[in-house]
Amino acid sequence: MSVSLPARSRLVAAALERAGIAGEIVVLPDAAHTAALAAEALGIEVGAIANSLVFWSDDEPLLVMTSGAHRVDTAALAARLGRGGIRRASPEQVLAATGQPIGGVAPTGHPAPLTTVVDEDLAAFPQIWAAGGTPHTVFPLTFDELVRLTDGTVATVA
Repeated sequence: MSVSLPARSRLVAAALERAGIAGEIVVLPDAAHTAALAAEALGIEVGAIANSLVFWSDDEPLLVMTSGAHRVDTAALAARLGRGGIRRASPEQVLAATGQPIGGVAPTGHPAPLTTVVDEDLAAFPQIWAAGGTPHTVFPLTFDELVRLTDGTVATVA
């Protein structure tokens, strides 16, 4: 793990190491606040970006790891999960739940485990990329590693 990584990314790197995931965190020269920007910076399809979106549902945070190629259908996802509703978390709620800023939320490295849903469409890519705790950091992993890392429920989210 590189000490030159931002503090939040070092927490993510430590969690990846504990999980046995070999993907190294990459520091991008420019912030990649969106899936499109991250995909462009990495030279990959936007669908291979695993967007980390934090929602609020049934009085708790819900992390949805979705393909950058589409949007989450919150009403359909709430019905699939048997939840009362799902709404976008505020920036303050995102920071409190993850310790990470919007645009850089990683699937791991949070103060406490989050209930997580992983978009089944990410399985179509042999390698996916997720944020590394800041808008300037990303790391590669496989779909199976993402599901294992997050203990996520695989579902249709679009």
